[in-house]
Amino acid sequence: MPRPIWSGAISFGLVTIPIKVVPATENHNISFRQVHLEDMGRVRYRKVCELDGKQLSDNEIVKGYEVAKDQLVAVTDEDLAEIPLPTAKAIEIVAFVPAGSIDPVRIGDSYYLEGDGQVAAKPYKLLRQALERSSKVAVAKFALRGRERLGLLRVKGDALVLHSMHWPDEIRSPASLAPPAVEIEDSEVDGAIALMDAMGEEDISHYTDHYREALEELIAAKAQGKQPAPVAEAQEPGGQVVDLMAALNASVAQARESRGEGEHATVHEMPKPKKTAKKAAKKTPAKKTAAKKTEAGSTAGSTAKKATPKKTADRRKPRAS
Repeated sequence: MPRPIWSGAISFGLVTIPIKVVPATENHNISFRQVHLEDMGRVRYRKVCELDGKQLSDNEIVKGYEVAKDQLVAVTDEDLAEIPLPTAKAIEIVAFVPAGSIDPVRIGDSYYLEGDGQVAAKPYKLLRQALERSSKVAVAKFALRGRERLGLLRVKGDALVLHSMHWPDEIRSPASLAPPAVEIEDSEVDGAIALMDAMGEEDISHYTDHYREALEELIAAKAQGKQPAPVAEAQEPGGQVVDLMAALNASVAQARESRGEGEHATVHEMPKPKKTAKKAAKKTPAKKTAAKKTEAGSTAGSTAKKATPKKTADRRKPRAS
Protein backbone atom coordinates (compact mmCIF):
# COMPACT_ATOMS: atom_id res chain seq x y z
CA MET A 1 0.00 0.00 0.00
CA PRO A 2 1.22 3.57 -0.68
CA ARG A 3 1.84 6.03 2.11
CA PRO A 4 -1.18 7.74 3.72
CA ILE A 5 -2.01 11.12 2.20
CA TRP A 6 -4.18 12.32 5.09
CA SER A 7 -4.77 11.40 8.72
CA GLY A 8 -7.56 12.37 11.06
CA ALA A 9 -10.72 10.75 12.36
CA ILE A 10 -14.21 9.72 11.30
CA SER A 11 -16.79 11.64 13.30
CA PHE A 12 -19.78 9.31 13.77
CA GLY A 13 -22.11 11.15 16.17
CA LEU A 14 -20.18 11.08 19.45
CA VAL A 15 -18.04 8.18 18.20
CA THR A 16 -14.55 8.98 16.91
CA ILE A 17 -12.56 6.58 14.75
CA PRO A 18 -8.90 7.52 14.14
CA ILE A 19 -8.02 6.72 10.52
CA LYS A 20 -5.47 7.20 7.78
CA VAL A 21 -6.48 7.88 4.17
CA VAL A 22 -4.71 5.81 1.50
CA PRO A 23 -5.31 6.12 -2.28
CA ALA A 24 -7.40 3.17 -3.49
CA THR A 25 -6.31 3.42 -7.12
CA GLU A 26 -3.04 3.88 -8.99
CA ASN A 27 -2.23 5.43 -12.34
CA HIS A 28 -0.58 3.18 -14.93
CA ASN A 29 -0.46 5.79 -17.69
CA ILE A 30 2.88 6.07 -19.47
CA SER A 31 4.44 9.51 -19.01
CA PHE A 32 6.40 11.32 -21.73
CA ARG A 33 8.99 14.10 -21.65
CA GLN A 34 9.06 16.85 -24.23
CA VAL A 35 12.35 16.83 -26.14
CA HIS A 36 14.02 18.64 -29.02
CA LEU A 37 13.87 16.10 -31.90
CA GLU A 38 17.13 17.29 -33.45
CA ASP A 39 19.38 16.58 -30.45
CA MET A 40 16.94 14.95 -27.95
CA GLY A 41 17.54 17.75 -25.44
CA ARG A 42 14.90 18.19 -22.74
CA VAL A 43 12.41 21.02 -23.23
CA ARG A 44 11.60 22.70 -19.92
CA TYR A 45 9.06 25.31 -18.95
CA ARG A 46 10.14 28.33 -16.99
CA LYS A 47 7.94 30.60 -14.92
CA VAL A 48 8.50 34.09 -16.26
CA CYS A 49 6.70 37.31 -15.29
CA GLU A 50 5.10 38.75 -18.41
CA LEU A 51 5.66 42.33 -17.24
CA ASP A 52 9.38 42.41 -16.46
CA GLY A 53 10.49 39.15 -18.14
CA LYS A 54 12.11 37.92 -14.92
CA GLN A 55 12.27 34.17 -14.22
CA LEU A 56 10.67 33.48 -10.85
CA SER A 57 11.16 30.85 -8.15
CA ASP A 58 8.21 29.12 -6.47
CA ASN A 59 8.46 31.21 -3.28
CA GLU A 60 7.96 34.37 -5.36
CA ILE A 61 4.66 33.15 -6.81
CA VAL A 62 1.23 33.36 -5.13
CA LYS A 63 -2.29 32.62 -6.30
CA GLY A 64 -4.23 35.37 -8.03
CA TYR A 65 -7.96 35.66 -8.72
CA GLU A 66 -9.26 37.76 -11.62
CA VAL A 67 -12.12 39.85 -10.22
CA ALA A 68 -12.42 41.86 -13.44
CA LYS A 69 -10.58 42.09 -16.74
CA ASP A 70 -6.89 42.78 -16.05
CA GLN A 71 -7.65 43.18 -12.33
CA LEU A 72 -6.20 40.50 -10.04
CA VAL A 73 -6.20 40.10 -6.29
CA ALA A 74 -3.45 38.08 -4.59
CA VAL A 75 -4.43 35.20 -2.28
CA THR A 76 -1.56 33.83 -0.21
CA ASP A 77 -1.23 30.50 1.56
CA GLU A 78 -1.55 32.37 4.86
CA ASP A 79 -4.90 33.80 3.71
CA LEU A 80 -6.17 30.33 2.90
CA ALA A 81 -4.89 28.88 6.19
CA GLU A 82 -6.95 31.41 8.18
CA ILE A 83 -10.23 30.38 6.54
CA PRO A 84 -12.18 28.22 9.04
CA LEU A 85 -12.35 24.61 7.85
CA PRO A 86 -14.13 22.41 10.44
CA THR A 87 -13.41 19.24 8.47
CA ALA A 88 -9.66 19.87 8.22
CA LYS A 89 -8.91 16.87 10.44
CA ALA A 90 -12.21 15.02 10.47
CA ILE A 91 -14.41 13.07 8.09
CA GLU A 92 -17.75 14.25 9.45
CA ILE A 93 -20.64 11.91 8.65
CA VAL A 94 -23.74 14.04 8.07
CA ALA A 95 -26.31 11.49 6.83
CA PHE A 96 -26.99 7.85 5.99
CA VAL A 97 -28.80 7.07 2.73
CA PRO A 98 -29.75 3.94 0.73
CA ALA A 99 -26.82 2.70 -1.36
CA GLY A 100 -28.83 2.87 -4.59
CA SER A 101 -29.82 6.52 -4.09
CA ILE A 102 -26.42 7.93 -5.08
CA ASP A 103 -26.02 8.80 -8.76
CA PRO A 104 -22.69 7.24 -9.93
CA VAL A 105 -21.94 10.35 -12.03
CA ARG A 106 -21.27 12.20 -8.78
CA ILE A 107 -18.54 9.81 -7.61
CA GLY A 108 -14.91 10.80 -8.08
CA ASP A 109 -11.61 9.55 -6.61
CA SER A 110 -11.53 6.63 -4.17
CA TYR A 111 -9.58 6.20 -0.93
CA TYR A 112 -9.20 3.36 1.55
CA LEU A 113 -9.66 4.25 5.21
CA GLU A 114 -7.22 2.46 7.51
CA GLY A 115 -7.85 2.28 11.25
CA ASP A 116 -5.11 4.18 13.08
CA GLY A 117 -4.03 2.04 16.01
CA GLN A 118 -5.76 -0.42 18.34
CA VAL A 119 -8.12 2.24 19.67
CA ALA A 120 -9.77 2.44 16.23
CA ALA A 121 -10.39 -1.31 15.87
CA LYS A 122 -13.75 -1.61 17.65
CA PRO A 123 -15.50 1.58 16.40
CA TYR A 124 -14.15 0.92 12.87
CA LYS A 125 -15.66 -2.58 12.87
CA LEU A 126 -18.88 -1.27 14.43
CA LEU A 127 -19.42 1.28 11.63
CA ARG A 128 -18.55 -1.28 8.95
CA GLN A 129 -21.01 -3.88 10.24
CA ALA A 130 -23.76 -1.29 10.75
CA LEU A 131 -23.41 -0.15 7.13
CA GLU A 132 -23.46 -3.77 5.90
CA ARG A 133 -26.54 -4.73 7.90
CA SER A 134 -28.51 -1.62 6.98
CA SER A 135 -27.50 -1.68 3.27
CA LYS A 136 -26.79 2.03 3.56
CA VAL A 137 -23.88 4.34 2.80
CA ALA A 138 -22.71 7.36 4.74
CA VAL A 139 -22.55 10.87 3.29
CA ALA A 140 -19.70 12.85 4.82
CA LYS A 141 -17.83 16.12 4.62
CA PHE A 142 -14.03 16.17 4.61
CA ALA A 143 -11.18 18.45 3.62
CA LEU A 144 -8.43 17.47 1.22
CA ARG A 145 -5.82 19.59 -0.57
CA GLY A 146 -7.10 22.83 0.88
CA ARG A 147 -10.81 22.56 0.10
CA GLU A 148 -13.89 21.01 1.64
CA ARG A 149 -15.40 18.08 -0.23
CA LEU A 150 -18.45 15.89 -0.11
CA GLY A 151 -17.77 12.18 0.34
CA LEU A 152 -19.44 8.79 0.23
CA LEU A 153 -18.44 6.20 2.82
CA ARG A 154 -19.15 2.53 2.05
CA VAL A 155 -17.96 -1.00 2.78
CA LYS A 156 -15.56 -2.95 0.53
CA GLY A 157 -14.64 -6.35 1.93
CA ASP A 158 -13.39 -5.78 5.47
CA ALA A 159 -12.44 -2.16 4.83
CA LEU A 160 -14.16 1.20 4.61
CA VAL A 161 -13.85 3.17 1.38
CA LEU A 162 -14.24 6.91 0.95
CA HIS A 163 -15.28 8.27 -2.46
CA SER A 164 -15.05 11.98 -3.15
CA MET A 165 -18.30 13.31 -4.64
CA HIS A 166 -19.20 16.30 -6.75
CA TRP A 167 -21.47 18.85 -5.13
CA PRO A 168 -25.02 18.91 -6.54
CA ASP A 169 -24.48 22.19 -8.40
CA GLU A 170 -21.44 20.72 -10.18
CA ILE A 171 -23.52 18.16 -12.11
CA ARG A 172 -24.70 19.28 -15.52
CA SER A 173 -28.24 18.44 -16.63
CA PRO A 174 -28.48 15.87 -19.47
CA ALA A 175 -31.97 17.07 -20.51
CA SER A 176 -30.78 18.61 -23.78
CA LEU A 177 -29.08 15.35 -24.80
CA ALA A 178 -32.23 13.20 -24.83
CA PRO A 179 -33.01 11.69 -28.26
CA PRO A 180 -36.26 12.52 -30.07
CA ALA A 181 -39.36 10.48 -29.25
CA VAL A 182 -39.41 7.08 -30.98
CA GLU A 183 -41.56 3.96 -30.77
CA ILE A 184 -39.91 0.86 -29.28
CA GLU A 185 -41.57 -2.54 -29.63
CA ASP A 186 -41.64 -4.96 -26.68
CA SER A 187 -39.96 -7.56 -28.88
CA GLU A 188 -37.04 -5.18 -29.45
CA VAL A 189 -36.61 -4.69 -25.70
CA ASP A 190 -36.73 -8.48 -25.26
CA GLY A 191 -34.04 -8.81 -27.91
CA ALA A 192 -31.83 -6.27 -26.14
CA ILE A 193 -32.26 -8.12 -22.83
CA ALA A 194 -31.36 -11.40 -24.56
CA LEU A 195 -28.16 -9.74 -25.81
CA MET A 196 -27.41 -8.46 -22.28
CA ASP A 197 -27.84 -12.00 -20.93
CA ALA A 198 -25.53 -13.40 -23.62
CA MET A 199 -22.89 -10.79 -22.72
CA GLY A 200 -23.34 -11.19 -18.96
CA GLU A 201 -20.26 -11.70 -16.76
CA GLU A 202 -19.70 -12.11 -13.03
CA ASP A 203 -16.07 -10.97 -13.06
CA ILE A 204 -14.48 -8.26 -15.24
CA SER A 205 -10.99 -8.36 -13.69
CA HIS A 206 -9.52 -10.00 -16.81
CA TYR A 207 -9.89 -6.88 -18.97
CA THR A 208 -6.62 -5.06 -19.67
CA ASP A 209 -5.47 -1.84 -21.32
CA HIS A 210 -4.46 -3.02 -24.82
CA TYR A 211 -3.39 0.48 -25.83
CA ARG A 212 -0.88 0.70 -22.96
CA GLU A 213 0.47 -2.77 -23.81
CA ALA A 214 0.96 -1.76 -27.45
CA LEU A 215 2.61 1.49 -26.36
CA GLU A 216 5.05 -0.42 -24.13
CA GLU A 217 5.96 -2.68 -27.08
CA LEU A 218 6.52 0.39 -29.26
CA ILE A 219 8.85 1.98 -26.69
CA ALA A 220 10.75 -1.29 -26.17
CA ALA A 221 11.27 -1.70 -29.92
CA LYS A 222 12.51 1.89 -30.34
CA ALA A 223 14.84 1.52 -27.34
CA GLN A 224 16.47 -1.47 -29.10
CA GLY A 225 16.68 0.41 -32.39
CA LYS A 226 14.09 -1.82 -34.02
CA GLN A 227 11.15 -0.92 -36.18
CA PRO A 228 7.90 -1.53 -34.29
CA ALA A 229 5.61 -4.22 -35.67
CA PRO A 230 2.73 -2.90 -37.78
CA VAL A 231 -0.59 -2.72 -35.99
CA ALA A 232 -3.83 -3.76 -37.65
CA GLU A 233 -6.19 -0.86 -38.17
CA ALA A 234 -9.34 -0.89 -36.09
CA GLN A 235 -12.54 -1.49 -37.97
CA GLU A 236 -14.75 1.53 -38.39
CA PRO A 237 -18.16 1.26 -36.80
CA GLY A 238 -20.96 0.29 -39.17
CA GLY A 239 -23.55 2.64 -40.56
CA GLN A 240 -27.11 3.11 -39.48
CA VAL A 241 -28.90 -0.06 -38.37
CA VAL A 242 -31.90 -0.64 -40.62
CA ASP A 243 -33.25 -3.91 -39.19
CA LEU A 244 -32.87 -3.64 -35.42
CA MET A 245 -34.20 -7.12 -34.69
CA ALA A 246 -31.79 -8.72 -37.18
CA ALA A 247 -28.90 -6.82 -35.60
CA LEU A 248 -29.92 -7.99 -32.11
CA ASN A 249 -30.20 -11.62 -33.23
CA ALA A 250 -26.80 -11.48 -34.92
CA SER A 251 -25.27 -9.84 -31.84
CA VAL A 252 -26.67 -12.56 -29.55
CA ALA A 253 -25.19 -15.26 -31.80
CA GLN A 254 -21.82 -13.49 -31.88
CA ALA A 255 -21.77 -12.99 -28.09
CA ARG A 256 -22.60 -16.65 -27.43
CA GLU A 257 -19.92 -17.82 -29.84
CA SER A 258 -17.33 -15.58 -28.19
CA ARG A 259 -18.28 -17.07 -24.81
CA GLY A 260 -17.26 -20.49 -26.11
CA GLU A 261 -20.68 -21.92 -26.79
CA GLY A 262 -19.45 -22.97 -30.25
CA GLU A 263 -20.57 -22.30 -33.77
CA HIS A 264 -23.67 -24.45 -33.36
CA ALA A 265 -25.11 -22.40 -30.51
CA THR A 266 -28.79 -22.03 -31.19
CA VAL A 267 -30.43 -18.65 -30.98
CA HIS A 268 -34.14 -18.58 -30.32
CA GLU A 269 -35.94 -16.46 -32.83
CA MET A 270 -36.96 -13.14 -31.38
CA PRO A 271 -40.68 -12.42 -31.27
CA LYS A 272 -41.80 -10.45 -34.29
CA PRO A 273 -42.81 -6.82 -33.77
CA LYS A 274 -46.45 -6.16 -32.95
CA LYS A 275 -47.09 -4.35 -36.26
CA THR A 276 -46.21 -7.49 -38.24
CA ALA A 277 -48.50 -9.57 -36.04
CA LYS A 278 -51.37 -7.16 -36.65
CA LYS A 279 -50.91 -7.34 -40.40
CA ALA A 280 -50.93 -11.14 -40.28
CA ALA A 281 -54.07 -11.05 -38.16
CA LYS A 282 -55.80 -8.82 -40.70
CA LYS A 283 -54.90 -11.11 -43.59
CA THR A 284 -56.09 -14.32 -41.91
CA PRO A 285 -59.84 -13.47 -41.78
CA ALA A 286 -59.72 -12.52 -45.48
CA LYS A 287 -58.37 -15.96 -46.37
CA LYS A 288 -61.05 -17.64 -44.23
CA THR A 289 -63.80 -15.56 -45.88
CA ALA A 290 -62.52 -16.52 -49.32
CA ALA A 291 -62.49 -20.15 -48.27
CA LYS A 292 -66.08 -19.88 -47.01
CA LYS A 293 -67.18 -18.34 -50.33
CA THR A 294 -65.51 -21.18 -52.25
CA GLU A 295 -67.17 -23.77 -50.03
CA ALA A 296 -70.55 -22.05 -50.43
CA GLY A 297 -70.12 -21.92 -54.20
CA SER A 298 -69.21 -25.60 -54.36
CA THR A 299 -72.19 -26.55 -52.22
CA ALA A 300 -74.58 -24.47 -54.31
CA GLY A 301 -73.21 -25.98 -57.51
CA SER A 302 -73.63 -29.54 -56.33
CA THR A 303 -77.17 -28.81 -55.09
CA ALA A 304 -78.10 -27.35 -58.45
CA LYS A 305 -76.76 -30.41 -60.22
CA LYS A 306 -78.80 -32.70 -57.98
CA ALA A 307 -81.98 -30.63 -58.46
CA THR A 308 -81.85 -30.71 -62.28
CA PRO A 309 -82.71 -34.38 -62.76
CA LYS A 310 -85.78 -33.97 -60.52
CA LYS A 311 -87.13 -31.16 -62.67
CA THR A 312 -86.56 -33.21 -65.85
CA ALA A 313 -88.36 -36.20 -64.41
CA ASP A 314 -91.36 -34.10 -63.46
CA ARG A 315 -91.65 -32.73 -67.00
CA ARG A 316 -91.74 -36.24 -68.50
CA LYS A 317 -94.70 -37.36 -66.34
CA PRO A 318 -98.05 -37.56 -68.31
CA ARG A 319 -100.54 -34.93 -67.50
CA ALA A 320 -103.73 -36.06 -65.80
CA SER A 321 -106.81 -36.03 -68.11
